[in-house]
Amino acid sequence: MHPRLDYMTAAPDAFQAVLALETYVAGKSGLDARLIDLVKLRASQINGCAFCVDMHTKEAKAHGADPQWINLVCVWREAGVFSARERAALAWTEAVTNVRDTGVPDQDFEAIGAHFSDAEIVKLTVAIGTINLWNRLAVSFRTPHPVDEAA
Repeated sequence: MHPRLDYMTAAPDAFQAVLALETYVAGKSGLDARLIDLVKLRASQINGCAFCVDMHTKEAKAHGADPQWINLVCVWREAGVFSARERAALAWTEAVTNVRDTGVPDQDFEAIGAHFSDAEIVKLTVAIGTINLWNRLAVSFRTPHPVDEAA
């Protein structure tokens, strides 16, 4: 895969705007880093963003996530390593990421509401929207993921 363009240098003001959202999500939203990792990884898997899957897998490891937990995100419905709160966040992530197909169903809203406050739901939804935006930039412009030396 060859990059189409470097969106960071082509439109630095746009990049800075997205970065401001990311700064809010990661540092000011009050959401737990593990929860943010979970959302970013799942949305990136759905969107087929290799750059972001690679990045967020590494970030989750750096934040102390267990390798099994990371490996099973893509099959979370069948895996027994996720809490009820994490499952609600994963379902919400899938519904919001696939909004065109899902319409974000009431059952997912009810499930997320059982585990998160209204403010947390809004912040989580902003986190999901932000990673979806990053995914769309990376996939659209074919941003290559780094290849580790061991690979």
